Amino acid sequence: MDFRNASELLDLCRQEGCPISQIMLRRECALGETTPDTVKRRMAKALSIMRSSATIPLESPVRSMGGLIGGEAKHLAAHAAKKKDICGSVLQKAITYAMAVLEVNASMGLIVAAPTAGSSGVVPGLLLALQEHYHISDDRLLDGLFNAGAVGYLAMRNATVELMGGSPEECLDAASTVLMNMLGLVCDPVGGLVEYPCQNRNAAGVANALVAAELSLSGIRQLIPFDEMLAVMYQVGRHIPSELRETALGGCAVTPSACERCGHCG
Repeated sequence: MDFRNASELLDLCRQEGCPISQIMLRRECALGETTPDTVKRRMAKALSIMRSSATIPLESPVRSMGGLIGGEAKHLAAHAAKKKDICGSVLQKAITYAMAVLEVNASMGLIVAAPTAGSSGVVPGLLLALQEHYHISDDRLLDGLFNAGAVGYLAMRNATVELMGGSPEECLDAASTVLMNMLGLVCDPVGGLVEYPCQNRNAAGVANALVAAELSLSGIRQLIPFDEMLAVMYQVGRHIPSELRETALGGCAVTPSACERCGHCG
């Protein structure tokens, strides 16, 4: 059940007559020498942690270790409760949950790094928003997490360091579009902490994922296959200067306002 790239993954899906989520589940069982029930229980635990981290700050906001964020998710929820939101139900909930997870992460709370702590709000934000709006079962969310795991595995294997529903081809088309829309995104944490602007970019991340899914599910094909997009992402990443690779030496991190708030600049 192992696969080295998206082409091999799609071949397995066709040969076995099953979706990406099932291929990934079988792979985990084989590598871990365990049963599907055991693997599903572990994934269900991850989903439970995701749900907690996405919802607790809506009632009890938490201040980050660096003091730069905290309470944003509750503000968004209150704004929506007044019927003043302009993004629509799914996107509004997705950005709210995504930003909530970053509050928990930045306050040293328990989160699921999916794939990293700084981007940990995107997957739960999107899945939980879709679940609420479309009344999706937890079992289907687990399928989405296995899909995301497969995409993340390919990214880690073939480049460096996100899908539910649709055919395998549609899933990988959406993944390719997501990467295309985020090529060259810098990492410039203010004060050297994964708080800001990471929280805002998680909100943008869920919007990007929804756009990519909408395009794919509507039948708009991605001209550049996922494997090729991974290679491009890796090449672009290698060309980004060190100042923009989470060193806090460039980008937003060195703006006067950021330096004034964090006090880390000379």
